[in-house]
Amino acid sequence: MHRHGYKGRKFGRKTDQRLALTRGLMCSLIKYQSITTTLARAKEIRRGTEKLITMARKGGLANRRLIIARLNDLEAANILVDVIVPQIKRDSGYLRIEHAGTRRGDNSEMGTISFVDDIDYSVKPAETKAAKPAAKAAKPATKTAKATKSAKKEDK
Repeated sequence: MHRHGYKGRKFGRKTDQRLALTRGLMCSLIKYQSITTTLARAKEIRRGTEKLITMARKGGLANRRLIIARLNDLEAANILVDVIVPQIKRDSGYLRIEHAGTRRGDNSEMGTISFVDDIDYSVKPAETKAAKPAAKAAKPATKTAKATKSAKKEDK
């Protein structure tokens, strides 16, 4: 039997368990910038995470909703779209995998996956967007139509 057309690694798990594993790893990578896992898992989540980053770079509500659905974690999706993507300076190749030796128990190859660009998590553009409408509301109000009519009547 040939293996043509089969994409992805199985990790010795059923479909739902494999999906939960990759979602959890992608969310951890987004939240913590860098994670250490087995080399096979790192290579697999790089595929999915880079697609999500590209989707987030396109922007739009539909893409944001797709990212939320794929990650199944609202916090991680918002961090990706609002914090990480504005700081990325490249068109592709957002992640790097570095070999991290072997695991002591079973001697499996380990790898550290992280973002190529430096990401500053203290930058919160969502807070600055929320502050702008409040500043507009603080401006002094102009005369309303009733006030101008009453002022005209007083002038007469």
